[in-house]
Amino acid sequence: MTTGNEFNIGLAHELLGTAMTDREVLVWRDRRLTYGQLADRSRRLATYLHRAGLGAHRERSELANHESGQDHIALYLHNGTEYVEGMLGAFKSRCVSINVNYRYVDEELRYLFGNANAKAVIYHATFAPRLAAIRDALPNLTVLLQVDDGSGEPLLPGAVDYEEALASVPADLPDVGHSPDDLYVLYTGGTTGMPKGVLWRQHDIFMSAMGGQVPGVWDAISSYDEFVERAVAGAEGGGSMVMVPPFMHGAAQWSSFIMMAGGTKIVIPDENTHMDAADILRTIEREGAATITVVGDAVVRPLLDEIKTGRYDLSSLVVVGNGSAALSPELKEQLLEELPNIFINDSMGASETGAQASHLSAKGNVSTGRFSTGPGAVVVSDDMTALLKPGHDGIGWLGQSGWVPLGYLGDAEKTAKTFPTISGTRYAVPGDRARLLANGEVEVLGRESATINTGGEKVFAEEVEAAITSHPAVRDVLVVGRPHERWGNEVVAVIQLEEGAEVSDADLAAHAGERIARYKIPKGWVFVSQIQRSPSGKADYRWAHAIAMGE
Repeated sequence: MTTGNEFNIGLAHELLGTAMTDREVLVWRDRRLTYGQLADRSRRLATYLHRAGLGAHRERSELANHESGQDHIALYLHNGTEYVEGMLGAFKSRCVSINVNYRYVDEELRYLFGNANAKAVIYHATFAPRLAAIRDALPNLTVLLQVDDGSGEPLLPGAVDYEEALASVPADLPDVGHSPDDLYVLYTGGTTGMPKGVLWRQHDIFMSAMGGQVPGVWDAISSYDEFVERAVAGAEGGGSMVMVPPFMHGAAQWSSFIMMAGGTKIVIPDENTHMDAADILRTIEREGAATITVVGDAVVRPLLDEIKTGRYDLSSLVVVGNGSAALSPELKEQLLEELPNIFINDSMGASETGAQASHLSAKGNVSTGRFSTGPGAVVVSDDMTALLKPGHDGIGWLGQSGWVPLGYLGDAEKTAKTFPTISGTRYAVPGDRARLLANGEVEVLGRESATINTGGEKVFAEEVEAAITSHPAVRDVLVVGRPHERWGNEVVAVIQLEEGAEVSDADLAAHAGERIARYKIPKGWVFVSQIQRSPSGKADYRWAHAIAMGE
């Protein structure tokens, strides 16, 4: 065990397996794992990886902030119990789990596996053909564990069936010197550029976003004993959460580990390859779930359509937790009209900051875009040399101090730029523009990489999207810039209309003009049958830019 007040995630969850052996923790279809069974299976995976020669080879003290001394295990999986087992098994073997976007094509996969230097992969069988297509380009990928998903794909050459691998070794925790310095790595979504691997010490991500404190309450734990006591006390309430976004995204990983730290059961909808609103609501009803995790309008809108059918008993639902994408006030009001007794909790953070702020909405009290901040959240001056005071003029950068990442895997230059030291304190400043209001709240304007410079003015895509999506004919929208001879760039809206709806460019412009300044109103309007987003619902601005350019 580690000593002092720092934490290793694998060891923390070992204690939960002992303290809550028979308490259910993960449910998917006919599989219902207890904390004890999860501990057993993740230990077996850790032992298997350890016996394969994988683990930690250089300690943190020997490494620069952009370097890893541990072997990386790619998780190329749809949602399922194996994903959480994979993360914990990696932690317990002193390896590092790597999240793989299962929608990537060959070139993107080659980049991700190569950038991460993955030594092993745990993958659903349905992905075997795509993995086979890139395997020759990945000579260091030596351990392949294939999870049977009913697709009928045979084992790849050299691969081992996942369940057979677990059954082949004892459920012993490898004695490998677990440390709070062991890594947690989260690859960014790559929706505005190539994905980057964010390196966190396990203690820092644990405290920031994986169980060491509750976002919104911000009461940090100080010992393993306290961690277990809180989880056991939470389990007595018998709560459960339905997980909608994919585990390959940070929002799902973080909310799951926070829930497990509170003794809460995590339920995965039966359909795990795409979002099925009816299946999600049936799952809430069947399990009597109190919480559901969503990602913005793209997820809530189809759920709301299905809720309005009146087919489901959702009386158990207390909290809708939203993160990673904005949930518009109009949809919040509609959701609260259907479910007047729930709360909507918006959480804000980034791969590079962890949980930073939250905002609670209830019926009769709805807003979006302003947050109450947690410890260490700041707004940094435009030149990144000072912290801005509440009520400052202009716009700054949203930043975070305290428990922040080490850097980006393999990229010293981006590490230095994103994690500057200001007046002797190190901050994470990943690129979100914000204002620190006089009352201490933060108004978040959007990511700089999605900002459009037009005619000498900066236009924040998310602000324009919010103005347009409030139109009843609009189902979804992404806003991007495209080159323009006069303006430098012009604002373009890529729009998906509600089924059967018709609306003119002029009508949309007039509607948006009631909410935003004239220079922010799109000069181009492109209509598509379906907006492309990540499986979690996050915006894919690279796709939208290509559409706006007519590519």
